[in-house]
Amino acid sequence: MTSRILITGGCGFIGSNFVRFVLAERPDWEVVNLDKLTYAGRLENLKDVEHDPRYRFVRGDICDPEVVRAAMAGCQLAANFAAETHVDRSLLVAGHFIDTDIKGVLVLLEEARRVGLERFVQISTDEVYGSIGEGSFTEESVLNPRNPYAASKAGGDRLAFAFWATYKVPVVITRASNNYGPYQYPEKLIPLFVTNALRDEPLPLYGDGRNVRDWLHVLDHCRAVLHLLEYGVDGEVYNIAGGNERENISVTREVLRLLGKPESLIRPVADRVGHDRRYSLDAAKLRALGWGPQVPFERGLAETVRWYADNDAWWRPIKDHDGEFRRYYQEQYGGRLS
Repeated sequence: MTSRILITGGCGFIGSNFVRFVLAERPDWEVVNLDKLTYAGRLENLKDVEHDPRYRFVRGDICDPEVVRAAMAGCQLAANFAAETHVDRSLLVAGHFIDTDIKGVLVLLEEARRVGLERFVQISTDEVYGSIGEGSFTEESVLNPRNPYAASKAGGDRLAFAFWATYKVPVVITRASNNYGPYQYPEKLIPLFVTNALRDEPLPLYGDGRNVRDWLHVLDHCRAVLHLLEYGVDGEVYNIAGGNERENISVTREVLRLLGKPESLIRPVADRVGHDRRYSLDAAKLRALGWGPQVPFERGLAETVRWYADNDAWWRPIKDHDGEFRRYYQEQYGGRLS
């Protein structure tokens, strides 16, 4: 039986990987991709599937009810990847995050309720829990977001749950650890440091570099979301953990080693405000449903570094000719690097 799924934010990093993954893994599914094409949403991310008859792209904003209604028409499933996602940017301009990550989720949920969607997956983040010194967060842990991005995602997360609790909209909420892999906009740690190192530019490492993140390959994240679309329990939250906790300095050094670049490129800079020290998730609940990560970090990082090295035609136009990226980079790192 053919299913039609609405994937929002499908031209972004995780969304584009998920569009490609669904088309490959579920040949009888149709995919509608709704994306506003903000700075991180790029049609180039899906050039290889744009002519697939099972795929349709719709340009529009999830905050626009008319656009959402047209895109969701005939869909049985939805996965909401559309979001403003970068903590650093949320420290500069928080309002955009509230609009997309909360108001946009409301519009999607209202339409899902109206059409009687069979399953709505809200993509949240481990950052809603805040920082943890020891142990790992479970799905029952208290939410304690500590930056505007995390707070906006917590708002959308709880709004989705409220639509289950109040209206029985069949919602599943995911909270994933840090993603990495191909097609990630070069503002996040791994793609920024890889592309800077390829050009022998300094790698601006915050503070002492000892902040800990758990790294999850984007394809493992895609496998988890598809698994939950099919086997998740309505109204439940599921942590998605890579099981690869690393200090930022360790990841940075490994990137340089893989590229054969000197550690002298590392440039310690003033830490960002409210920088969470450590994230860690317990994903036993999802593992009990039959999912587990398949990509070891060492292999995944090596493949990711190689992808950026082999695809400079993808990222060089962003860094060299995208005025928005250059303005952001100067505002975020110009003073720190000088």
